[in-house]
Amino acid sequence: MSVVSAVRFLKPLHMRSPVPQGRRHTLPASEFRSLSPEDAISVFEIEREAFISVSGECPLHLDEVRHFLTLCPELSLGWFEEGRLVAFIIGSLWDQERLTTDALTLHKPHGTTVHIHVLAVHRTFRQQGKGSILMWRYLQYLRCLPYVRRAVLMCEDFLVPFYQKSGFKVLGPSNITVGPLNFTEMFYPVRGHAFMRRNSGC
Repeated sequence: MSVVSAVRFLKPLHMRSPVPQGRRHTLPASEFRSLSPEDAISVFEIEREAFISVSGECPLHLDEVRHFLTLCPELSLGWFEEGRLVAFIIGSLWDQERLTTDALTLHKPHGTTVHIHVLAVHRTFRQQGKGSILMWRYLQYLRCLPYVRRAVLMCEDFLVPFYQKSGFKVLGPSNITVGPLNFTEMFYPVRGHAFMRRNSGC
């Protein structure tokens, strides 16, 4: 599975602020890049704080974060401010129309559906629109991956409007429950945006 076509797309995502003359070796003010297993602890700290306080459950435990960042780092995206992780998305490939409990822990290399496991923003940077911006960039990136047909996720009901604003559509109640939590399954038709793919520089 090649992601060569996506590499060209990721490079412009590095945004640097003007640097005064004579000042060197400074970190970029804002940077978007795929995550690596070395980022796992920072990822999990943000995720744990974001989800435990709201639902009492984390979408991914630390070992699962490392698992997906090892198997499919190209399906993750992190937003860094001056070298500090402030928001992230982790995904993996899935090969069925609907999510099952296996989708929570498995990566299907020959799948055409990206399962978005988690989107989280550091508490200091919430209420600034960063979640929406990161999702937009992630979906733009997925359009550059020729093997991706669509993206799916499951979320609690109060998050449905947020994802609808990003273009996701409701599939219906998820077949997956976590403890007392029920979810809505949503999808985004990546392949349906052929015009966007042709004009995205992929």
